[in-house]
Amino acid sequence: MADGDAEIGTTSAQTAGTRQHHHRPEWACRAARIAADYRSKDVVVLDLTAVTPVVDYYVIATGTSPRQMQALAEEISRVFKAEGDGRRGIEGHDSGSTWILIDFGDIVVQLQSAEARELYDLESLWADAVKVGIGPGSICTTRVVAGVGV
Repeated sequence: MADGDAEIGTTSAQTAGTRQHHHRPEWACRAARIAADYRSKDVVVLDLTAVTPVVDYYVIATGTSPRQMQALAEEISRVFKAEGDGRRGIEGHDSGSTWILIDFGDIVVQLQSAEARELYDLESLWADAVKVGIGPGSICTTRVVAGVGV
């Protein structure tokens, strides 16, 4: 292979030496662990790789207040950015919003109030997705990200 040629299956960002965390369940799990650490409720990771080409992992968490959801969104964004994986967009981050959506490309994090979660019922919308466990012994506690267990 000549210099500058990429192997089949690699992205231009990978060949340029930048980190690519997408397509890895560990990063969805990391967002879920942060949500749990920030006292979110009913945290779920959905593996959508076999369902849609648009997004690989969808993290859903119920927030306890708009302020808690804003703080959580900021922390998840900070952690991902520190690892070279900045967000592509954020919606609903307005003061008092009942939901916040953070788009990292192949990972989407949806933070919702209990009322919004019941109304939108995203788990039913993505009923064909595989739920990734986040409790003890699950993929989210047995994998390691950047040398730190998640």
